[in-house]
Amino acid sequence: MLVLILGIVVFLGIHSVRIAAPQWRLDKIAAWGEGKWKGFYSAISFVGLVLIIWGYVLARPYSLFIYEPPVWMKHITLLLMLFSFISVMISNFRPGKLKPILKHPMLIAVKIWALAHLLANGDLASLILFLSFLVWAVVDRIAIKRQQRAGFAQPVIVPGPVSNDIMAIVAGVVLYILFVWKLHAWLIGVSPL
Repeated sequence: MLVLILGIVVFLGIHSVRIAAPQWRLDKIAAWGEGKWKGFYSAISFVGLVLIIWGYVLARPYSLFIYEPPVWMKHITLLLMLFSFISVMISNFRPGKLKPILKHPMLIAVKIWALAHLLANGDLASLILFLSFLVWAVVDRIAIKRQQRAGFAQPVIVPGPVSNDIMAIVAGVVLYILFVWKLHAWLIGVSPL
């Protein structure tokens, strides 16, 4: 469980710099350059992600069960995850009509992912992991709104063609199918079906 918690602290810690110290982040980007900052940020994130996956795989078999979700909750989880993958792809593709509407599609994807997994998993390791991410995503969204009111301007997302939305949706569906089919079991060690 310690490896999992350490991974969560490292991963969400670096992702919380924008929340806790927005000016420090901007100062580092100015001093280091955007490329060096992104490299540092990505390296820390990768280490945290590896620790999370490793820690979760280690902790889950020995984790206490707090509740046993009914089987039908797993079906809801599968449906919600489709929307999570689509939202991730909308975040990573060029804007269409959906990205400006969603505003923060990556945070939406994280919230859906965390909530969906809380519906399907009742063990302590899962609760620690998914509640941490859900709380972080909610706090991050609140922080973004506060920063906007304080004058930290967020980039305006200019709507693009619907074809960008279609490509993002198709990519999200394909990635979802791959995860349900093999990738989830291969990466996490648990089949979602």
